[in-house]
Amino acid sequence: MTAVVPAPVMARLNARQVFQWLSYLQYPAMLVALAYALRPILNGMDGALEAYNSALLYAGVGVGMSSLQDPTKTQNKASRRIWESPRKGRALLWLLAVQALLPIVLGLLGAALVNTAALGQLSLGLVAFGLGMIGMLKTAIEMREHHRLDKQVITPDNGVSEAGA
Repeated sequence: MTAVVPAPVMARLNARQVFQWLSYLQYPAMLVALAYALRPILNGMDGALEAYNSALLYAGVGVGMSSLQDPTKTQNKASRRIWESPRKGRALLWLLAVQALLPIVLGLLGAALVNTAALGQLSLGLVAFGLGMIGMLKTAIEMREHHRLDKQVITPDNGVSEAGA
């Protein structure tokens, strides 16, 4: 009789679980962004532009990491109610789109028009933050498509299935 050797833990994980775990890196990145944002306030605004640039970069990475989460799951009841409602979901997607595109546009304009290196770097920080928000917008679109109640039908064999999302 031969012993069955269990497969390594990583072999049993699917890609969705690995990305879900990687999405938790958003929290340390956001804490670092918060620390950079608070530094000028605590130091009498010394080095504010550089600190805010770093805060925007880390916040962009943090928001981008949040886009790795599983779009088939919601984090709480409030988000589930938003994504199940076609009207609320659409409104939130528009809000996220503006929050993603506005920093990118302002950052690109700022990078093209400013004469100082510090403001140019801050502009690029805005672009990085906006790109992170684009990732969040993509995940929000997937969550809306998956959770919308008006696009799901009840089937006798498995409960709920999607109908032309």
